[in-house]
Amino acid sequence: MDCLTDRLKKLTDILCKGKVVFFGGAGVSTESGVPDFRSSGGVFAQKYDYPPEEILSHRLFYSKTAVFYDFYKKYMMPLDAKPNAAHYALAKLEEKGLIDAVITQNIDGLHQAAGSKKVFELHGSIHRNTCIACGRKFDAEYVKKSDGVPVCGCGGIIKPDVVLYGEPLPEKTFEEAINAVYGADTLIVGGTSLNVYPAAGLVRYFKGKNLVVINKTRLVTEMPALVFDEPIGEVFSKVLF
Repeated sequence: MDCLTDRLKKLTDILCKGKVVFFGGAGVSTESGVPDFRSSGGVFAQKYDYPPEEILSHRLFYSKTAVFYDFYKKYMMPLDAKPNAAHYALAKLEEKGLIDAVITQNIDGLHQAAGSKKVFELHGSIHRNTCIACGRKFDAEYVKKSDGVPVCGCGGIIKPDVVLYGEPLPEKTFEEAINAVYGADTLIVGGTSLNVYPAAGLVRYFKGKNLVVINKTRLVTEMPALVFDEPIGEVFSKVLF
């Protein structure tokens, strides 16, 4: 029995025992062609007039809205992306009662597109957009196809429901995610560098027995973990049963 097969068997056994929660980041969507943030070819490696962290900030959204939207629509709205094997596998595992919840740092909505029902979006979603003047709601297509800064019929600027730098995480969603992690017997962390706080701090609330890490880059964890550095879609596809 090779090393991967042995680890897959352990993961399969874990999934059959107790409450399992998945916590994922940008690496979950890279197999769908969505760029991550901090790799050499990621969003933050793009050459621009301002550092990406500044462009995607609360301050710059309101002070230089056109600059924000030029970057945001180009790099942050992959509306043609489709769910990949990892998204579909997680949805199937939830359907089978083997995964209790998905917690994501992603804003692309691909977990829901694949069929996952219980998804906590820590950083919001590109698919929800609100006029800051009258509160009218808009879908992502309207924002993406708008000429320059998207504007409501009332004349107000439309703001995406995504957490910008300098903004807090949605309180209710974060509390629900904390409770899910705290009550889990198994926490699977996948496709995230655990560098973005406060979301990355969720792991410290885990008090369960089994920590599983599926990530191309090795993560330093305080407790022993079952580790996979294979593609996340490949790992989950092989544990479906």
